[in-house]
Amino acid sequence: MMEMDLQGWLTSVLASWGLVSVASVLTHGVMLVLLVGVAFLADAVCRCFLLKAVARLVKHTKATWDDVVFDHKVMVRLSRMVVPVVIYCFVPVVFADTNGSTVDFVRRISFVFIVLSFLSFIHAFLRAVYSVYSDKEAFRNRPLKSLLQTLQVVAWFVGGIIMLSELIDKDPVSLLAGLGASAAVLMLVFKDTIMGFVSGVQLSANDMLKVGDWIKVPKYDADGVVTEVTLNTVKVRNWDNTVTTVPPYVLVSDSFQNWNAMRESGGRRIKRSVNIDMSSVKFCTPEMLERFRKISLLKDYIERKEQDLQDYNAAHSIDDTVKVNGRRQTNLGVFRAYLTAYLRSLPYTNQELHCMVRHLQPTDRGIPVELYFFSTVKDWIPYEEIQADVFDHVLAVIPEFDLRVFQSPSGADVQRMAWQEKN
Repeated sequence: MMEMDLQGWLTSVLASWGLVSVASVLTHGVMLVLLVGVAFLADAVCRCFLLKAVARLVKHTKATWDDVVFDHKVMVRLSRMVVPVVIYCFVPVVFADTNGSTVDFVRRISFVFIVLSFLSFIHAFLRAVYSVYSDKEAFRNRPLKSLLQTLQVVAWFVGGIIMLSELIDKDPVSLLAGLGASAAVLMLVFKDTIMGFVSGVQLSANDMLKVGDWIKVPKYDADGVVTEVTLNTVKVRNWDNTVTTVPPYVLVSDSFQNWNAMRESGGRRIKRSVNIDMSSVKFCTPEMLERFRKISLLKDYIERKEQDLQDYNAAHSIDDTVKVNGRRQTNLGVFRAYLTAYLRSLPYTNQELHCMVRHLQPTDRGIPVELYFFSTVKDWIPYEEIQADVFDHVLAVIPEFDLRVFQSPSGADVQRMAWQEKN
């Protein structure tokens, strides 16, 4: 009644000024301006008093999650609904004496702004919830980013349908039913999103991938640490500081290598071989064995092995005047025993995992002697340093066993051979 009296008073005042023909239009304009002013005043009151009261209340609670969820940025987006809600509720009063088309138009626009403000609030709220749970240890292996993006897409899709149905004056359910015929087109448009969400769930459920894992995807030249898992991409920061993006469904459909199990295990494997010239392999002479006894890592082995061989040859009446008779030690066998003892003596060798030195299939490049053991140091740079130190020592010690490393002739070798022939 007060609004109607105010409208009547404004109309009579404007009519007394000689503005009878436009008095009604001006009255409604003034009332609309007053309504907008009241709406913004309500918004200011909400921000200055209500939001501050909520902020003070949140600070006095012991929980930390509410500090993020009820953050000022989140609550401000919720307060943006005040202006369109006030206009939507009171615009029929302002235009009570006009036709319904004007009221309907203003209310439709206000409703669209209400939905937009609410969607903006939902968007900020979901991001706040994500920031809370992504820091928790129990949820770090879950595809929270993919779930967040999926919920955001669903929210904006449903909100878009509601706003469109309001603007064209159609029932949202009937509008969605009409879109059913376009389901194939929608699935094509959102194909990557759907596949990314399903792949994210599979990667998480099977514990195949999480942020911080070191993965290698040769097909996409990705070799580094996973920095982010989203709905459509998995970001990998390579060791050369480049970033490779891989679709999540590729990691489900194709194979990739995850080094996280190695990090969580007791050691990182070192598996490398050196080629020995087969022509340098020979039986050990007494002089060689005496020399090998002076090596601290071999002293006990030489004594024990020699005793075992002598007992065997004596038990089988072996004529040891011929070298091929019976059992004898070779310089390559002693070399393998030395390498095994050397690896086990290293402080960074995991003694509980495999540690061995073995022969591989001989080739035209000699006989490969492979070192197979696990280092307790798993970080890349110190791991490579350990591996290099071990093989520096191996290459340096090979001549001490009257063995030679096999390598293809180089230009310097050819020049030396030519010089020897001339002289």
